[in-house]
Amino acid sequence: MKPKLLLRIASVIMLLHTVGHTFGALGWKNAPNTAVANVIAGMEREHFAFMGRSATVAMFYEGYGIMNIFVLILLSILLWLLSGQAANPATRGMSLLLGIFMVIMAVCEYIYFFPLAAIMSLIAGVCALLAWGKFSGANS
Repeated sequence: MKPKLLLRIASVIMLLHTVGHTFGALGWKNAPNTAVANVIAGMEREHFAFMGRSATVAMFYEGYGIMNIFVLILLSILLWLLSGQAANPATRGMSLLLGIFMVIMAVCEYIYFFPLAAIMSLIAGVCALLAWGKFSGANS
């Protein structure tokens, strides 16, 4: 497989990951049971001072989820744009960097979240790393 195709596959996988994450991040307050609803209520209820403002754990949780939507969109766009730049020497290095980043992200997702998210990031990361290994400097 050519680097261009590998990077486009990685881009599409990360775009699908973004869609799934967006549904989860924006719907995290929809508790599946009473126990989870109680935890969410506690996260929203307990305020504490942080950097000169009143904050809750729920605010941080929601903010991290929303920020990650933008990170995933950025990854998808970068991978797609890189796929069209096979002649650019910087593309090979960026493929390596993004591939390593997505593999690390997959490990974190597996440990802290769930396997489907981890598998998607891992496959996209492996595609980027394979593209890195196949770049020859010629247009692909």
